[in-house]
Amino acid sequence: MTRTKWSGAQEFLLKASDHGIIRVSTLTAMGMPAGTVTRQCRPGGSWQLILPGVVCLFRAPPSWRQMLAAAVAYGSPDALITGLAACRGHGLRNIPRDRLVHILIDHERRLKDHDFVFVERTRRMPEVVRREGVALAPATRAVLDAARRMRELEPVRALLTESVQRRFSTVDRLEQELAAGSGRGSAIVRRVLREMEPGAHSVAEIDATYVWSRSGLPPPLWNKRLVNAQGDYIAKPDAWFDEVGLAWEIDSLAFHSGADGFVTTVRRDNKYAIAGVQVLRTLPTDLRSAPRAVIAELRAAYAAAASRPRPDVKVVD
Repeated sequence: MTRTKWSGAQEFLLKASDHGIIRVSTLTAMGMPAGTVTRQCRPGGSWQLILPGVVCLFRAPPSWRQMLAAAVAYGSPDALITGLAACRGHGLRNIPRDRLVHILIDHERRLKDHDFVFVERTRRMPEVVRREGVALAPATRAVLDAARRMRELEPVRALLTESVQRRFSTVDRLEQELAAGSGRGSAIVRRVLREMEPGAHSVAEIDATYVWSRSGLPPPLWNKRLVNAQGDYIAKPDAWFDEVGLAWEIDSLAFHSGADGFVTTVRRDNKYAIAGVQVLRTLPTDLRSAPRAVIAELRAAYAAAASRPRPDVKVVD
């Protein structure tokens, strides 16, 4: 293609790009003169040099999808996205908004951070998971790479518990990945994983374990399935005091509000009632704002359940 024809080749170039992102080396390999690339990226041109060696075929500020594509192109040929950006790509919600795109490259390569791209060299390049065409680290790796860079406890709790609660990972897989990787920034992560080991799968359930630990009551089972005498599924309470048949539910507004959440809660409580299971429902906010009151309620509910015949239900894995 001649120099004069490149000026009308935008549609052709867009097809060769990733959402309008393309490497300079790709353009020159296609036959475009380096001078043409330079002119197009100058003020007044149609393109912009978004990262060293990476062109955006538009002048407008790049979209988030274009920033992801640019980061991968910058780290080419082996780069993939991890950390918070990858968590967003996998669909996790409890993540702080961050313009930074964290990429992984092979440890033998030399590439510097630039603008919105944070580069991490690693000896353990994970397999690529593609989401909407974007090369991501697997969810477990992405979650831990993000958490290791956080300095506050609560965001780490929110991220790790969501990844387990929504089945992006498990406590075992998180622990295995943490043990295999770098120890840098792992102190808070290890604390949260220890909190989750008894079976707590949310921040509210972690708070509930602290309240229970001050109650003097026997340890409950966390997030275990209950069935009736016929083997029919009843529910999966947040905590279950098996010796007396008491279910403790931490009913957060986020997971129980709206029409669907209301219907689910009513149907769950009906199954409890039919099976003869006593239920204590606690608001997550009360676990922190009124722990003594919750402890008193928990002790009273336990005593009431103990005064009745234990319902004919059992725990199954």
